[in-house]
Amino acid sequence: MPPLAYFGIESSGLNLAVDLLILFVAVLYFALIYWTYADARRRIHDPMLIGCATVASLFPFVGTIIYTILRPPEYLEDVRERELETQAAEARLRQLDQALCPHCDYRVERDFIRCPSCLRKLKERCVSCSRPLDQAWTICPYCEADVPGLSAPRSRRRRSAGALESEVTEIDVQVDGEDAEAEQARAAVAAASSPDAEPAARPRGASRAPRPGGRTRPSS
Repeated sequence: MPPLAYFGIESSGLNLAVDLLILFVAVLYFALIYWTYADARRRIHDPMLIGCATVASLFPFVGTIIYTILRPPEYLEDVRERELETQAAEARLRQLDQALCPHCDYRVERDFIRCPSCLRKLKERCVSCSRPLDQAWTICPYCEADVPGLSAPRSRRRRSAGALESEVTEIDVQVDGEDAEAEQARAAVAAASSPDAEPAARPRGASRAPRPGGRTRPSS
């Protein structure tokens, strides 16, 4: 059987070379389709976009080139690792902020009672187990002992609030009394200034006003 001639060439060597070239192009085409699918799975989270990229790669070489240009620059694993590193860095920053002295920003440990830089007192010791306690704790979490000195300030705050309410009530009563006296004074002035008002009766035994240039007449 005569060999198949390509482009009118009947040489067996050239035909073999052309066959190998066609086989290579076909293998490369299917390999690019598979590479596009595998790479899209590692870079894209949406299955619909993965399918679109695979369908685009069916167009010989053009679809794969377009996907290579438009694909996400990072793998999903790299994005996840970067997010974890960011969260870990934020957690370390929060721990670093909590481990600084609130007065001088000096680096302190969690069990420090006083700051070694400014000598300010940071925590109190438990009266039972002598462990450092946070100022917001009401009991010791290690031995369940009550923390002294926290209930008294609360009661003082309650008493101060009650005293403040009583003072406000007294001030309101005083203001109401002053308003009533002011109303009575205004009513008296208005009654005295009216022309139809009758002169008030003079009480007995009251001395009359002295006349100008004369003597005062004794009261009868």
